Amino acid sequence: MLGEYRIQGRRASEIAASVESGVGSGALEPGQTLPPLRELAAELGVNPNTVAAAYRVLRERGVIATDGRRGSRVRARPASTPRHSLGVEAPPGVRDVCSGNPDPVLLPRIDAVFAAAVRGDGGRSGLYGEEPVDPEFERLARAALDADGVPAGALAVTSGSLDAVERVLGAHLRPGDGVAVEDPGWGNVLDLVPALGLRPMAMAVDDEGPLPEALERVLTAGARAVIVTDRAQNPTGAAITGERARLLRAVLARFPAALVIEDDHGHGIVDLPLHPLAGATERWAFVRSTAKAYGPDLRVAVLTGDPLTLDRVTGRQRLGPGWVSRIAQRAVAGLWASGAVDPRAVAASYGSRRDALVRALAERGVVAHGRSGMNVWVPVPDETAAVAGLLHAGWAVATGARYRLGTGPGIRVTVSGLTAADIVPLADAVAAALTPGRPRRYG
Repeated sequence: MLGEYRIQGRRASEIAASVESGVGSGALEPGQTLPPLRELAAELGVNPNTVAAAYRVLRERGVIATDGRRGSRVRARPASTPRHSLGVEAPPGVRDVCSGNPDPVLLPRIDAVFAAAVRGDGGRSGLYGEEPVDPEFERLARAALDADGVPAGALAVTSGSLDAVERVLGAHLRPGDGVAVEDPGWGNVLDLVPALGLRPMAMAVDDEGPLPEALERVLTAGARAVIVTDRAQNPTGAAITGERARLLRAVLARFPAALVIEDDHGHGIVDLPLHPLAGATERWAFVRSTAKAYGPDLRVAVLTGDPLTLDRVTGRQRLGPGWVSRIAQRAVAGLWASGAVDPRAVAASYGSRRDALVRALAERGVVAHGRSGMNVWVPVPDETAAVAGLLHAGWAVATGARYRLGTGPGIRVTVSGLTAADIVPLADAVAAALTPGRPRRYG
């Protein structure tokens, strides 16, 4: 059953750690069946309840899944083997179009705003007991949310979008609860959900966002929460349209107890209007990060939501990190106030590269998706062959396995590092990688 690997331990924590170590090292492979409780208990000389407790811990950590009489198995992608391990590192001489980073040329300089932020506090750092949200940051963030139709509510600041998503899920859900996630969707979310002991439930998307029938299906099946990307969806570039938002809100209205979490990480790099779902249910949260427009290392995101959700999140935050640096908040407020980033110009820059690549691929008979943001998603018949072929041709793309649950294979291409001269060679290479024996065309 487990090959040469032997689970060890006398206590539940030791048994769980032994299984997790085997998963992490690769000795226990995804899908591998674990011994029945009584069988492993007899082998280890412990009470079956001890093994049951160990398996429960592993389920809550997202390492294994239990399916009734079929027993317990290592998850297809356990939390201890995150999806970034499926990534491709660009070797010397190979162009990196897989990292997902913004174009550094489009990011503003931050030295002056940080200096101003420090000077604004008399050159001193803040102290304990001060308000966790800087007043000017809050004013500007709230004004932007109001302009986009996000319902009024208190604000919190988190260390990026994923931090906010984790805090909101933790505020309402318990291990075993189902969470509707986009498929394909952001790999970190697909890792985070099982790592919290929650059950990811795949929700299909197209260029206009989650499909209403897919949302209804997972909610009917018991999903207690839904995570949605409003614009610049990773990896497909989907953006929710006004009509799609109307249909999704109609579905959500029939499930008022569902928790809806919206991620608007594309704010500042897209020129498509926001069509929020916030307020369609009793419990909701809306998060907007600064990473893509102002720099990933700022680690600043705005979070708003219904009163109970915000109260739980901020209360728990006070018991942990307490707050996100107010100096960083003031620096971001300075960037907003100065107009250091022109969203229309940034969106046009990414859009010209993204649209050119999608167009060039279409001319070569290759279907691709990229309605907004900095990524293009290309469905492929064989991910391994496509990634290997492109590496051979000098391009490192992201394997689709990082971003999908049940949807078909694909590859993700980040356009932020491309120039106009790169489009044709890259499109030729993708087409050749998808059609073995097809001659490559350059120029």
